[in-house]
Amino acid sequence: MAEPELIQKILSGIYGDADGKRAATQVNSLIKRFPKGQSLVGPRFSESDAVLITYGDTLSAEGESPLVALQRFAQTHLKKIFSHIHVLPFWPYSSDDGFSVIDFHRIDPALGRWSEMCRLGQDFKLMFDLVLNHISAKSKWFEYYRAGRSGFDTLAIEADPHTDLSDVVRPRALPLLTETIMANQKKRHVWTTFSADQIDLNFASVDVLIKMVAVLLYYVKQGAEIIRLDAIAYLWKEIGTTCIHLDKTHEVVRLFRAILDQVAPQVMILTETNVPHAENISYFGNGLNEAQMVYNFSLPPLLFYTFMGQDTTVLSQWAKTLVLASDKTTFFNFTASHDGIGVRPLEGIVDADGLEMLVAAVNRNGGQVSYKQNSDGTQSPYELNITYVDAFLDGRSTPDKDHAARFLASQAIALALPGVPAVYIHSLLGSRNWIEGVQQTGRARSINRAKLKLSQVEAQLSDPASFRAGIFSAYAQMLAIRCVQPAFHPNAAFRILHLDRRLFAIIRSCEHQVLYAITNVTSKQVKADLDREGITGPHRDLLSEKHFSADNIALGSYQTLWLVPA
Repeated sequence: MAEPELIQKILSGIYGDADGKRAATQVNSLIKRFPKGQSLVGPRFSESDAVLITYGDTLSAEGESPLVALQRFAQTHLKKIFSHIHVLPFWPYSSDDGFSVIDFHRIDPALGRWSEMCRLGQDFKLMFDLVLNHISAKSKWFEYYRAGRSGFDTLAIEADPHTDLSDVVRPRALPLLTETIMANQKKRHVWTTFSADQIDLNFASVDVLIKMVAVLLYYVKQGAEIIRLDAIAYLWKEIGTTCIHLDKTHEVVRLFRAILDQVAPQVMILTETNVPHAENISYFGNGLNEAQMVYNFSLPPLLFYTFMGQDTTVLSQWAKTLVLASDKTTFFNFTASHDGIGVRPLEGIVDADGLEMLVAAVNRNGGQVSYKQNSDGTQSPYELNITYVDAFLDGRSTPDKDHAARFLASQAIALALPGVPAVYIHSLLGSRNWIEGVQQTGRARSINRAKLKLSQVEAQLSDPASFRAGIFSAYAQMLAIRCVQPAFHPNAAFRILHLDRRLFAIIRSCEHQVLYAITNVTSKQVKADLDREGITGPHRDLLSEKHFSADNIALGSYQTLWLVPA
């Protein structure tokens, strides 16, 4: 089906024939005004793909904007190891470190200017956040809604506070509705899934949809090559339902995909859904019609669980399921982000005792635990707030001599899995828990959002004895080696090997290369019996350049081998 006809069909399915036709007319008008984008040539993904995740102001330097400081650091240290940079929301905002957007079209002046973002985009492909579930209560849009201005009068989702909303899935232990005073002094209660300052947008309104399609196209025009759909799972609300993953939410994702396929087919959609694995991968659609990438949300807590228990059994069983419906899609393999470690994605994979082990480890290692509100009024862990680096501390021993090795082993496994690797800047830099930040903001998530002076970071990276330099140099080496291995193509074939419960082993293969990635998740030496799997002959480890015989391989404490036939 041609894209204009597909767009019309999707919109009619969402809004009905009359409103669907009106919406299609407005969408097509936006498309006609949009400059023709580049066509997609060759494969969509490559083994050289890797994404750095960072806030625009994680690094700062005297006398220049944070975006310039980021660009300088990236030029010096990142060009050979990352293809993309995801700059987390850089719009003017009122709360939630950028995710309560005041203006979707401006860069926060405290971060820099569009010209500086474009300069960053000359060396790296860019990834932007489309925060489409909500907008700041301090925004002009919400001000216009309160005033009843035409085109904005259906911006928010209104509900009677006495309505039974107990079926609604809640990501946070906060009130679902927030009272607001309209310009005429009348009271209304509006939907606020994430906080009173984040007003949910009413996508049942064609006016809202058109505004957000315009924002989507604006980001593409500004150079975004990956669009991250923030909190997409909660987009559509219908009273009497769970208000998560509703059919019309998927229809909106399909609409955005159809629009981008028409005007900018090189641009990819990435869905952010911090939910159990089966729900998460539903945003691939049929493999051709929704997101090209989804966050692999089960990976961070499952890796943590694996190393805390020193047993790869559950991880290996789960990894077997990472099969895609289409080679036009792949996973976004991250272990850390600006948020904490979500634990809902462990549902159906790890039992209550396993979750309790992780909660205990986080408390022992200086982190905190955030809770969500359940429909029965109880609360349960939602997120573990700790840097991923310090999650891998052994709080029971002082000093922890294996800390860096344990953390790097977890990253090596993530880099070996099918998908595109995404690395949070604080993992790359070996950042520790930012306790001072939590004290300053009163928010648990600040523990993983430290603000760093570029000069201090550079000094630490120049000192081989520093913890930061040790993490960065080893991590950068793995990324540099990984990006030139054809077998690490995001869609290359894979097979999980069960060599020993203390080893995670995966074969990655393509026409040009076979690679055996093996990681020891314990501090003890473990033998890898590759000959038992019918693998024979001499092999070379890409990481150490040492040679091994397939029938005589022993991995030391938290060691990783990336073996290819010698």
